Amino acid sequence: MRALIQIVLNGLGLWLTATLVPGVDYHGGLLQLLVAGALIGIINLLVRPIVTLLSLPFIVITLGLFFLVINALMLQLAAFLLPGLTISGCLPAILGGLVLAVFNWFVRAFQEDEKK
Repeated sequence: MRALIQIVLNGLGLWLTATLVPGVDYHGGLLQLLVAGALIGIINLLVRPIVTLLSLPFIVITLGLFFLVINALMLQLAAFLLPGLTISGCLPAILGGLVLAVFNWFVRAFQEDEKK
């Protein structure tokens, strides 16, 4: 049940990103949005830790700002794998990754309050 909720929240975050960030476009229905949420979850589960570990020196040198680049790369990878998601440029990818990160942070903060 928790995985299904996370997939729905990832899809909602992607929809919010496509709505707020010019240059990030999503075309598809609800089912495609759920598939996109599952794919973003898989990318964040499998690919992101490896990329983070390999780029650790850059993260330390930039005091964590390189995480914006990592988020942008993960969003670009999702756009490469999903036919309905297009990202037109580097700046929309960085802003989209930032919107997704803030959305996930907000959701996790809300879930933490629920557990207390």
